Amino acid sequence: MDILFDQALVAARREGAFRKGDTSAAFLLDLAARELAERLAVVERRFADAVELHGGTGVAGREALATGKIDNLVRVETSSLFACPGETVTVAPLDDVPLEPASVNLVLSPLSLHLANDIPGTLVRIRRALKPDGLFMAAIPGAGTLSELRDVLLAAEAELTGGASPRVIPFADVRDIGALLQRAGFALPVVDVESHTVRYDSLFPLMRDLRAMGMTNPLTGRSRMPVSRRFFLRAAELYAERYGDPDGRIRATFSIIYASGWAPHESQQKPLKPGSAKMRLADALRVPRNDEDGGR
Repeated sequence: MDILFDQALVAARREGAFRKGDTSAAFLLDLAARELAERLAVVERRFADAVELHGGTGVAGREALATGKIDNLVRVETSSLFACPGETVTVAPLDDVPLEPASVNLVLSPLSLHLANDIPGTLVRIRRALKPDGLFMAAIPGAGTLSELRDVLLAAEAELTGGASPRVIPFADVRDIGALLQRAGFALPVVDVESHTVRYDSLFPLMRDLRAMGMTNPLTGRSRMPVSRRFFLRAAELYAERYGDPDGRIRATFSIIYASGWAPHESQQKPLKPGSAKMRLADALRVPRNDEDGGR
């Protein structure tokens, strides 16, 4: 398994961002939490035991509890720092799923799964932790996220140094997430994506928000060379040239993949075996057969 992310650095930056408590920069997590709760609210099921995996501020867990669909919720985090007053969290590394097999009914993963080094393995462990007919719901930053920033940082570095190093992490495509859910053994997987455009005065407020989110570069292959002010000034110029609006502000794209899947259970709907249909599709759609309309 390739070690893509420096997990100690990921944890340190998430914890540092949480300590600073810049609530205005938590807009993406708040948005994802509300969307997950809305999707949970329409599920005709109650969940006795739920888990929020690495949700940072805990807003996803709170929004989910507010739906009235959950009896008990436990949070898993990289540090007890993330616990609210009077709350206890289970401490575990980001790559870990510290849950017994078939022990919970619902697992929520808000904007953290993309930082796991072994996403397929993590999904398998989540599926195993679910009781039969248990539900997994995730919000995952997807392909297209920060594409403008990636472009201008690469261009600025290539122009100034003649080379380039990875400065924005790779994000999964929506089709890849669907395939990974199936590979992990989830039944009835559903995957879709929503993209959001956020406007900033310049590159620098965007970078400030990313630091406040704990989302700055944690790649193991990142350059360790100090970055000059000239580099960021040139990147800001390129950003304004390529992705600026007429009013002088710049655009930043954030794509969020929403994924869900169920632990298999005999009661779930299953696809029919090929050839087992009792009615022709043409009959169901009331489409005339070729030999009844002149062969056309």
